[in-house]
Amino acid sequence: MSNVNFFAGVDLGATKINVTLLGDDRVFRIAEMLETPALVEQGPDVTLKQMETAIRLAADVSGVVMSSIKAVGLDTPGPASTDGVISAQGSTNFGNTGWARFPIRDAFQQTVGLPTVYANDGNAAALHCHREKFGQDSKFSSLTAAVGTGLGGGIVVNGQLVVGATGFAAEVGHVVLPTHGLLEPDQPNPKCNCGRAGDAEAWASLTGIRNNLLPYYLEKYPDHPLWQVEEGGERAKQVRSFGESGDEMARRIFKKQAVALGVLFDIAMQFLDLDAFFVGGGVMQTNLEFREWFLRTIREHLPLRDEQRGVSVEVAPDGDMAGARGAARLALESWRAG
Repeated sequence: MSNVNFFAGVDLGATKINVTLLGDDRVFRIAEMLETPALVEQGPDVTLKQMETAIRLAADVSGVVMSSIKAVGLDTPGPASTDGVISAQGSTNFGNTGWARFPIRDAFQQTVGLPTVYANDGNAAALHCHREKFGQDSKFSSLTAAVGTGLGGGIVVNGQLVVGATGFAAEVGHVVLPTHGLLEPDQPNPKCNCGRAGDAEAWASLTGIRNNLLPYYLEKYPDHPLWQVEEGGERAKQVRSFGESGDEMARRIFKKQAVALGVLFDIAMQFLDLDAFFVGGGVMQTNLEFREWFLRTIREHLPLRDEQRGVSVEVAPDGDMAGARGAARLALESWRAG
């Protein structure tokens, strides 16, 4: 192992730091999630020290000496610039005013003493998904959508991440969708926390279930057991287990989410003529029957030309590890590119 150079991937979330190590032999040295708590609400100084400690823990666990780690890939929730400067509004998940306009890439590079590259979490996961399926081949393109609390994602075109002029490209959750075929006659247009009405995240996310879909559909099922659960986040979280067990109301909710993703993917196809779509997040951390039903429903609502029949819609590989693994890949690729 002494001749191998290593690259750390650090996935900083709202509550956890997930770290991995990738060798320049393209083998990940950490097979499972390696998480430590993130105290982001206490601000950047505390969090930067936690991130450094997390890398040292990863090195200890995998038997890698720190001196063989050549660079770090860092990802966080957006919005943030391509250089890793958190948006003036602050990260949506971090809840501390110290994060607004905070240059997290530069600050962490100084803390850890290693070259550090940055991507938002959706882009990092998208890069990993794409590389797992297509490797380094530059002729393929894909879109990744992670259906979690929100709807994150990323786009790889001809083997390269699409980040845009300011870093805000591929915000797939905030693409406004046409309502035809989505909206019921008596259904209000769903609202997103970003302020837009009818964007993809307003439909396909846990927040979309809580704020939009569950209030609408629950009224149609006055005897549903969820009426006995306290209104709010816990009620919305339980919809998934009802969906897995085949509950009619829950399946109607998740069908709306799948149709919305089909519409979103259709829009992407018109612009980019992609080769693959990856679906991740909590909606894919379900039993096999539900996952296959959900992906099949997306495909049924994704109109493709005959020439595009080879386009795949599949589960994003490696679940919640995809962000850290994509960040590590970005570090390795950036180091090789000089």
